[in-house]
Amino acid sequence: MNRRRNIVISLTAAMLSASLVYGMYKLQRIQIERQETVAVLVPKRFIAAGERLQKSDLEYKMVPNSAFMPEMLVDTDYAAGMETVIPLGKGEPILDWKVDRYYLQPKRTESTFQIPKEYIRSISNGIRAGDKVLLYASGDGSPSQRLFKEAVTVASVKTSGNVEIDSIENPNLLSLADGNKEQMYAARREANGMIEYLNLNLSEAQWLQIDSLCKNGALKLVVAYSPESLDLLAEGEVGEP
Repeated sequence: MNRRRNIVISLTAAMLSASLVYGMYKLQRIQIERQETVAVLVPKRFIAAGERLQKSDLEYKMVPNSAFMPEMLVDTDYAAGMETVIPLGKGEPILDWKVDRYYLQPKRTESTFQIPKEYIRSISNGIRAGDKVLLYASGDGSPSQRLFKEAVTVASVKTSGNVEIDSIENPNLLSLADGNKEQMYAARREANGMIEYLNLNLSEAQWLQIDSLCKNGALKLVVAYSPESLDLLAEGEVGEP
């Protein structure tokens, strides 16, 4: 009886010892793997060129240190809001040259159009380059209407002397890039000059719609500043790289 009990105890001790050794091995292996790999950002799905990255589109993937490159993005907050320059494959490490954040440049599906002065009824004096604006069509013989559901980006606003309207001491664009709402507000308060030339980033369909509505003079544009400019800033879509 004692012999059988001793055998059971010995077998149990051997199994526990083996389990402990295996557990230590797995723990050491995990630690080594963590030391030899880096977490990089990859898309959860295929992303076409010209799309803006959302946090929900991104996840982390472990890659070996030997395969890691400094161009690979590792910060979700930095990557969110970037526009893809070329298509990104699912699970493909995102390289910094494949995305961009320059909001004054038109997207892949857009061009920058100067809006003729005769097409404009009124412009909010507070708008600056980089802002989002809403466009409305207004005329005496028909009810006013909002042209597009989404706001459009202002590429530039200039005076009759072809000078960009902004504050010299606190430029709006620098404040926007730095994510500084206070300086951004101050830049709008301090800037002087009447807006004469307005350039917007529009798709071809948007421009053709504006042109067909306004070229006979019956309808004109009302350009309104959109709070979406500050919403994007607050969400981190506009920020220092």
